[in-house]
Amino acid sequence: MFEKIANIFKIPDLRKRVLFTLGLLAVYRLGSFISTPGVNPQVLAQFFNQQGGSALGLVDMFSGGNLRRLTVFALGIMPYITASIIFQLLTVVYEPLAKLQKEGELGRRKITQWTRYTTVILAIFQSFAIAVALNRGSGGVPFVINPGAGFILMTVLTLTTGTAFIMWLGEQITDRGIGNGMSLLIFAGIVVGLPRGIADLVEKARTQAFGPFTVPALILLVAAMVAIVAFIVFVERSERRIPVQYAKRIVGRRLMGGQSTHLPLKVNSGGVMPVIFAASVLSAPLLFANVGFVRNSGFLTRVFDALHPGEPWYELIYIGAIIFFAYFYISIVFRPDDIADNMRKYGGFIPGIRPGKRTSDFINDVLTRITLVGAIYLIIISLVPQILISGIHLNDLWLIGPFFERLPTWVTHGLNLNFYFGGTSLLIVVGVAMDTANQVESQLIMRHYEGFSPKSGRIRGRRAW
Repeated sequence: MFEKIANIFKIPDLRKRVLFTLGLLAVYRLGSFISTPGVNPQVLAQFFNQQGGSALGLVDMFSGGNLRRLTVFALGIMPYITASIIFQLLTVVYEPLAKLQKEGELGRRKITQWTRYTTVILAIFQSFAIAVALNRGSGGVPFVINPGAGFILMTVLTLTTGTAFIMWLGEQITDRGIGNGMSLLIFAGIVVGLPRGIADLVEKARTQAFGPFTVPALILLVAAMVAIVAFIVFVERSERRIPVQYAKRIVGRRLMGGQSTHLPLKVNSGGVMPVIFAASVLSAPLLFANVGFVRNSGFLTRVFDALHPGEPWYELIYIGAIIFFAYFYISIVFRPDDIADNMRKYGGFIPGIRPGKRTSDFINDVLTRITLVGAIYLIIISLVPQILISGIHLNDLWLIGPFFERLPTWVTHGLNLNFYFGGTSLLIVVGVAMDTANQVESQLIMRHYEGFSPKSGRIRGRRAW
C-alpha cells in the first residue's frame, strides 16, 4: 500500500490530479467557515444540537455541518442531486429528452447545462425558505440579528452563490481530478464530522450516559461499526460472473477468437447513489414542515411529523425509495440490449443461450435478481445502525402504538448518539473511498504497463534473431 502511495507522486499526471482534488476539497472546507451575514451562530448551533436525530440532522450531514453554522455552503450539494434526479426521471418518461441523451457527448452537455440551471432555481427556492424560517425565529428564539427583507435577500444571494460554486467544484474534480466530484464533496463533509461523533462517544462514556450498560453499549456500537464496514467492503467487491465464449473466426489470414471470458455484474452496481437519491427525496419535506399553513393544519402537521427519521412511515418510504432508485439507476447505467448486440457483433455468446434477444433477456433477468439483493443490502446497511442510534418509534403508530410501549427504550428511541455513525454515512464513506481507490489503482496499472513502475519497464517484444 505504501509503495502504491509513493508511486502516485512519481507519476506527473496522476500527481497533478490527486493534488488538484485535494486542493479543491481544501477550498470546499475553507468555505465552510464563512458564515452567512446577519445570523446568530450560537443560537443556531444550540437549535441544531436539539435536532441531531431528526431530518435536520440528515440534511446537516450531507452539507458537512454547514447548515448548523449556516455558512455560504449551507445548502451543500443537495440541490444538484435533486436536479439530477429530476432529469434522470425525465429521460425515462419524456421522449424528446431520451432522444437527446442518445445523441452522445452533445446531448449529454445539453442535459448537464439544464441540470445546472435547475440547480440554481432549486437553490433559490430552498434558500428563500430557509431565510424566511430564520427571519421568523422559533418559539421566540432570535436566529437573526437584524431581521427583515434585507436579510432574506442577502441570504438567498449568498446561499445560491455558494451552491453554484460547490457545483462548479464538483464538476472540476470529476473532469480534472480523481473520482466523482459530487460524491467526494459529500465524503469530505461526513469525514470532517466523524471526530465530533467520536468525541460524543467519549463524552457519553465519561459521563456514564447509558447507566450501568454504558461500556457494553459502546463496545456493541464499535463492534457493529467494524462489522458494517467489513460487510460493505465484502458486498461492494462481490459480483456475478456470467461465462462468455467467443467463437473462432478467420480475419484476413489470422485465426481470431476461441477465448473464454466472463461478464462481471456487480451485486451493488449503483454504489451509494440509491441511498443518496432516497435521502435527498425524503429531505424535501423538511423545507415545508415549518411553513405557516402546514403548522396551522393539524392533518398536515401529523403528515410531516411522520416523515422524520425514526418514524415508521419514514422508514417504510425510505425502504421503497432505495429499492426504486436501485433499479432505476441500474436501468440507466447498464443496458442489456447493447451488451447483447456487442457480444453478437464480435462473435461472443453465453453457453446455452442464443445470441440476440435471448441473451439480452438472460442478462436482464440476472440483473433483476442481483439488483434486488443489492437493494436489500443497502436497506440493511442504512437501517440497522439507525435503529441502534435513533430507534424506530413504533409506539407512535396509530391504534397499535400502545402495544409497543413495553419495548426497551433503546428499541423505540435508540442510543441517542450523533448522526455521523448512521449506516448511510458509513456506506457513503466506505463506498466513495473504494471507488476513488479503484480509480487510482486503474491509473497505476495503466502507468505500470508503460513502465512508470520502478519494478518493471516496458513489456519487451520477442528478440530478433
